[in-house]
Amino acid sequence: MNSFKPGFLPLLIGSLPVDDHDKAIEMVLKYTPEIPLWVQLPVFKEEGMIEQFIPGLPGLTVEQDKFYLDTSGEKFNKELLQFYEDYLSVVDGQTELHKSPFVLTRDTARGFFVFTDKISRVSNTPVAVKGQITGPITFCTAVKDQDGRMIFYNDQARDCAVKLLAMKAAWQVQVLSELGPRPIVFFDEPALAGFGSSAFISITRDEISNCLKEVIDAVHGQGGLAGIHVCANTDWSIVLKSPADIVSFDAYAFFDKFLLYPDDVIDFFKSGRIVAWGIIPTLNPEDIEKETADSIVANLEAKIDKIEDMGIDRKIIASQSLITPSCGTGSLSLEHAVRVLKLTREVSDRFMKKNEVY
Repeated sequence: MNSFKPGFLPLLIGSLPVDDHDKAIEMVLKYTPEIPLWVQLPVFKEEGMIEQFIPGLPGLTVEQDKFYLDTSGEKFNKELLQFYEDYLSVVDGQTELHKSPFVLTRDTARGFFVFTDKISRVSNTPVAVKGQITGPITFCTAVKDQDGRMIFYNDQARDCAVKLLAMKAAWQVQVLSELGPRPIVFFDEPALAGFGSSAFISITRDEISNCLKEVIDAVHGQGGLAGIHVCANTDWSIVLKSPADIVSFDAYAFFDKFLLYPDDVIDFFKSGRIVAWGIIPTLNPEDIEKETADSIVANLEAKIDKIEDMGIDRKIIASQSLITPSCGTGSLSLEHAVRVLKLTREVSDRFMKKNEVY
């Protein structure tokens, strides 16, 4: 981990509002060639946050374009047994991961294959390459059973879901590693914003921590770096105390909330881990239009000042920082998405230049 010091390199979150994967990767390579990523295109239903990664889950039932997990019948028990047999076969080394059911396919993740093909042929080798997958908390609170209950509350179904995501993340690391650069996989966890609310009142801190640890350990086991992305506010102590190498957050809107955990923030930086500053706004079109590279640089400088005031040397902050949009751009207009990408590049360039004098 300590060998990867991004020094304000730019990075994107994962989605774009286009309907062509080749065009998407061209946009990525234009603005963030140092750490490119494969792109999810929400215009295709099968590339939704849940739909893209749910294949392989025992009990999966699709009716009239809606899906749920049917845990009530013999079909679930048979598929459950097969799932664990397949999982243990990989873990025990009897089956190679790329020959297992725990792989992404072109049917739901065409962008991954377009990306790997393109990156294998670029002339300038990237510093790192990024993949992403829905995080276990978001996944297990979004998927429901036959009674409309979140599968997070079914210990058996939740365990399968977490293991499914862990294996699909590990597979991404394996394939991305073959490209040469350092592989990174982000777990997207918007649902963590609901921790402590009435909707998740019976979900404990330990349950969340254990789920995150299992999927992150799978990434580490393949030699990859793991990030957690939360695009809203949450209990940041859970994220900062996790084994994640990178914490990605909306620094534009929620920096003050992030600072409510000063000890955890200090420990995170001192451990050599990386903050992905989501300083380019994506939530409101008005913010995207009004902000400039100058205004965003000034905004982030003021926030870095506050971290420095906590006792973290500015050179350390600089070496362990990424510049990102606050969230994905898949729901934006193409015009606004391109502006976000341009601002990400421009702000990164400004800070990389500043980094030389820190």
